[in-house]
Amino acid sequence: MDKTDFFTRPLLLENPVQKYAWGSATAIQKILGAEPDGRTPWAELWMGAHPKAPSMVHVNGQQVPLNELIRDHPRAFLGADTEAAYSNTLPYLFKVLAASQPLSIQAHPDARQAREGFKRENEQQIPIDAPHRNYRDSWPKPELICAIEPFGALIGFRSPEMICSLGRRFFPKSLERPLQALETRPDASGIRAFFHELMIMEQIHRAEVIHEALANARISDTPEGYWIDRLHQSYPGDTGVLAPVFLNLLEIPPGRAVFLTPGILHAYLYGTGMEIMANSDNVLRGGLTAKHVDVAELLSALEFAPSFPNPAAPEKMDSAEQRFAAPADEFGLSVIRLDPDTRYCSPKEHSADILFCLDGQAEIRKNKTDTRLDLGQGRAAIVPAAAGAYEIVGRGKLWKAGVPQ
Repeated sequence: MDKTDFFTRPLLLENPVQKYAWGSATAIQKILGAEPDGRTPWAELWMGAHPKAPSMVHVNGQQVPLNELIRDHPRAFLGADTEAAYSNTLPYLFKVLAASQPLSIQAHPDARQAREGFKRENEQQIPIDAPHRNYRDSWPKPELICAIEPFGALIGFRSPEMICSLGRRFFPKSLERPLQALETRPDASGIRAFFHELMIMEQIHRAEVIHEALANARISDTPEGYWIDRLHQSYPGDTGVLAPVFLNLLEIPPGRAVFLTPGILHAYLYGTGMEIMANSDNVLRGGLTAKHVDVAELLSALEFAPSFPNPAAPEKMDSAEQRFAAPADEFGLSVIRLDPDTRYCSPKEHSADILFCLDGQAEIRKNKTDTRLDLGQGRAAIVPAAAGAYEIVGRGKLWKAGVPQ
């Protein structure tokens, strides 16, 4: 196969699995048709070109990392516009995420913060892999999570009124002063001051607050009470166990998605979903973790205005494709449903599209040629920009990640 032929057809991907402690022992294994052992948690299936764990592509009998192929042939894979905008790198990372335990509370920087923070920590000569490093690259990290089974999350700050109401239900009298201050200043600056006070509590005071909040939670029949108790079981003594009081608690129904802009504090609690994000590794943590928490840097990055996350259904594009609203330059996400009477036809011009077959069987065809690639459940492929228009036929459900054109 010559290089010209290689870059003008869909290519099968082999994708790495990240085995983190919070993952599921069955969910990703079931999708991939792997035999679960009931013990080893599989947390994320990565599809993309992140240097930490890139997908592999079969090239002339060898497996080559996708990030290396894109680095060596950026125009063929990405197209001219994406090549220029993202310095010869795939700008998104596509995942299947399966959580049986809560993830850390975290937020991600915007473009300015990422650029300035990365430059500052480089000048300070902090090693890229240092545990206390905040910025591992210079890119922002918007993300979108779409549930494929009920998916629980804490996303964005509640309204001041709701924080005060729940705070008086669960918190001890020692926190009455910051709650009164929030009532006096019921806006983003008041939420910031309240959150800052929680984050800098002395260890003895924090232990007392958590102890009373836990006692109140255990006699409460509310979702907030349940999650304070549940989080304490996983992270005893961590300030993050108080998060259900000040962050929105929601369950995302299957087939709906939430887009998270940089600066939105969040934690995923349980469930399986398709996640897509900018190809960045910048994480500012705020709790439910043994890893580094930089309170000052987190405060500088957070959006404190109350948010009201609303899991949204996708917009119908044609008979096969439905696209989720994602106001990000780096990525877009669609679900494609196929049956014998329905096929998907791509635009002639696109960047690197990654296709993942969640269930069923599909065939990717290069238009007006005999080039075909079969995708069964759990398999993924990339269609380079140089391949041009393609179509997909079959029966089942696929997810498509790409760069907005």
